[in-house]
Parts: sequence; C-alpha cells; structure tokens
Amino acid sequence: MARLTSQVLATALLRRAEASGGFGVVLAKGEQMAGAIAVILAEKGRKACFLERLLQPNGNYAWQPTRQDLENEQDFNSFLERRRKSDPDLWILELDIASVERFAAEMNAVG
Repeated sequence: MARLTSQVLATALLRRAEASGGFGVVLAKGEQMAGAIAVILAEKGRKACFLERLLQPNGNYAWQPTRQDLENEQDFNSFLERRRKSDPDLWILELDIASVERFAAEMNAVG
C-alpha cells in the first residue's frame, strides 16, 4: 500500500486544523518524502500535548504522546532542539485548535 509523503501529511494536518476553525504553523520542516512528524497540539494558545507518528508492531502508524511536560517553555524548547539535532529530517508542527482531545482522536482514526 502506498504511503503519503511527509510533506503531504504535514500539509493535510495544517489544512485540517484550519478547516476546524484553528490554525497551524510549521516550526521545523523535515525531509519531504519520509521525515518523521511530530505535532504540538494547543488549545487557546496553551500547549496541551506533543504527539509523534510512530510505527506500530502491526506495521501501521499511530499518533502517540511522547512528552507530557509542556508547561516549562524553556525545557520544552530545549527538548525540541535536541529532537531536531538527533533527527534533522523531523517535521514539527504546532496546531492550535478548539478541541485537542477530539482532534487527536481524529488524527489516529485517519492515521
């Protein structure tokens, strides 16, 4: 089965956020074809969760939280810098939407 490129998936996530009344921004642009993707979900400007699209044992991808503490801005920014240094192909998106929980559930429903 063909897989969407990372650039297409990142663009689709940005458009989905906009379609639901929110907005999004690319914080770091990764490798266009197969770069990993991480998403910061925010609600009313407050960062709520950090999700990464990870390969599961069954061969499918799922969005999973990989960092819980987003409150300390300095620590979180250091974490993002370290992630980018360890994986320069990584895309990082920030999406500000009305309902983080619903949006995250929809992300996993679509893959």
